[in-house]
Amino acid sequence: MNIIPHTILSACFFLFISCDQSISSIDKKQIKTTPEGMAWISGGVYEMGALEEDKFARKDEQPKHTVIVDGFWMDVTEVTNKQYQQFVNKTGYITVAERKLDWQEIEKELPTNTPKPNDSILNPGSLSFCCKHDQINNLEDNTQWWIWKLGANWKHPQGKGSHITNKQNEPVVHIAYEDAQAYCNWIGRRLPTEAEWEYAARGGLMNKIFPWGNDDKLLLKNANTWQGTFPTNNTKKDGYEKLAPVKSYPPNNYGLYDMSGNVWEWTQDWYSSNHYELSSKSNLNKNPLGPDKPNNPHTNEKTIRGGSFLCHKSYCASYRVSARMAANSDTGLEHLGFRTVLTSLDKM
Repeated sequence: MNIIPHTILSACFFLFISCDQSISSIDKKQIKTTPEGMAWISGGVYEMGALEEDKFARKDEQPKHTVIVDGFWMDVTEVTNKQYQQFVNKTGYITVAERKLDWQEIEKELPTNTPKPNDSILNPGSLSFCCKHDQINNLEDNTQWWIWKLGANWKHPQGKGSHITNKQNEPVVHIAYEDAQAYCNWIGRRLPTEAEWEYAARGGLMNKIFPWGNDDKLLLKNANTWQGTFPTNNTKKDGYEKLAPVKSYPPNNYGLYDMSGNVWEWTQDWYSSNHYELSSKSNLNKNPLGPDKPNNPHTNEKTIRGGSFLCHKSYCASYRVSARMAANSDTGLEHLGFRTVLTSLDKM
């Protein structure tokens, strides 16, 4: 991490924090070269992390600390099924969820002498949401609504028999970190850092809980989240039970859609629960790349951002801009996708 002297920090704050609503202005010269489907996010200084008054903030979102990021381009939407299909058609790429499980690799992460399961269990699949209970008394046990579904992958989101024929504009899901990286390499881009992601999600608004401000009553019309009683009854008041097509809700001030809800999004940073505590001890972090290693080296967890259609205030309230979670890098989920960023036009 680069440490910036306090004198530079003070100057930055004079320039960027003189207005309560805007962190930075758009560079018009950069707009002319913005790639199709992306938005230019002008660099600036901001306070990364949860506000003290955010009653849903988790410990790993605190303390708030000062970060500076350089400008970058970001996809205005999550990568869609249509876009991922184009990548697969061109390259023949096979996602992690489509590959037969390798018991020898799995065994390395399990207790010694764990018996090998039946070969039928080692068939390809992914984690899908499925709650068959009328009532859930313990929201700490997510095995009550997550199941390993054989045949579930990006082409068959609900397993064998399901398809994406009429879902081309929905975010691609069941994508492991490796799958997202493969797409990025093909298109000449990369995944965002956590710092870039949160800066972009805030849309130029400082000290706000959501991409649109602090009013939680506006959640219904601004994000695809769980409505009703989680996880047993979704009233679909926001229009959708599960995934929504991209651009179904208003964008933030940077023109980015679904930075809150719909699907979680991969970032390139390793996940560490105490990373913010360590970062706060620096005067200023410039373009931080996250921790050097994950919290749990056995699971290789990356940080995911943005929340999903499963987020509800009784469970995680992760539709807030500061919310962060960990996901195993080798695992896909029905509510996890990604978007890309670009910091150079050399490959365009």
